[in-house]
Amino acid sequence: MQSTTIVTKITQECVKEDGNDQRIDNFLLKRFRNIPKSHIYQLVRSGQVRVNGKRINASYRLQLGDMVRIPPVRIESRESIKQTAISSTSINFFPFTTLYEDDAVLAIDKPGGMAVHGGSNISYGVIEQLRAQNPAWKFLELVHRLDRGTSGVLLLAKKRNALVELHRQIREGLVEKHYLVMVKGEWRNAKQHVKLALDKYVTASGERRVAVATSAHSGSKSMSAHSIFKLEKSWDNFSLLDAEIKTGRTHQIRVHLAHLGFPILGDDKYGNFEINKQLAKADGTNKLARMFLHAHTLQITHPASGERIKLRSSLSTDLQKFIDNLDKSLIA
Repeated sequence: MQSTTIVTKITQECVKEDGNDQRIDNFLLKRFRNIPKSHIYQLVRSGQVRVNGKRINASYRLQLGDMVRIPPVRIESRESIKQTAISSTSINFFPFTTLYEDDAVLAIDKPGGMAVHGGSNISYGVIEQLRAQNPAWKFLELVHRLDRGTSGVLLLAKKRNALVELHRQIREGLVEKHYLVMVKGEWRNAKQHVKLALDKYVTASGERRVAVATSAHSGSKSMSAHSIFKLEKSWDNFSLLDAEIKTGRTHQIRVHLAHLGFPILGDDKYGNFEINKQLAKADGTNKLARMFLHAHTLQITHPASGERIKLRSSLSTDLQKFIDNLDKSLIA
């Protein structure tokens, strides 16, 4: 694999609407996605990044019309990365279903199996596709994220001020999120609150995971996590739950349920691997090829109008078919 080193020139950039009220570190990270975050912060701390000729810290929020001095940046460019870059003319775009759209926000129905953003071995995620499909849009950012295997409501902001306001609502617990999830086992309680703190850790193989906080993972800072589970329907071996998350921690629903002994069907990280294997290899009537976790509804206060709106995504065809077949097995 060949690589070349590119050193950018000193540039002066005037902050436009899409950068207004954005932190300087995020402003720079968006422009230099292939360099370590630590280097970005070092450039700011050393005073090489300046705003209106003055030193600033990483938390400085840019204002419309600010002049940002961006110093030379050394970028390693690998040949393999160039070869996998996809242009808007060569990619086969996925036809996303729009659930809601106006000048400030966009809500789509994300399919299961698609990452929300590009990363390792993924050139184009949802956000990259939408930007390429809509080159006239000056601004588009994810308001929140869904795991690659999770389907359902995904919210994006089309204006910087809308993104800031929606992030405030999330921080203050003003956004209501509900998921539909199928688990292995017979869930007993009609409604159950689960308040178990979570830790992030790295496995021996280098894979990032999350677990309910215990002394075994005390090296990480524990994060409070609150989920509410309501029983929607049950069968002999499976239960359909409504999961409401009061905190949006990574893999929160998956880890809480696995810890309680009710792994999500098809979960390849925290689930029951033997059951997942059986369901993936089953015939057409009982087959389940992915994780049964669906972002069903999302309620927000519209950042411009102040109106409370509820976004809803029906179960995808494969998940609904699995439920229908369970119902048929009860009748048979």
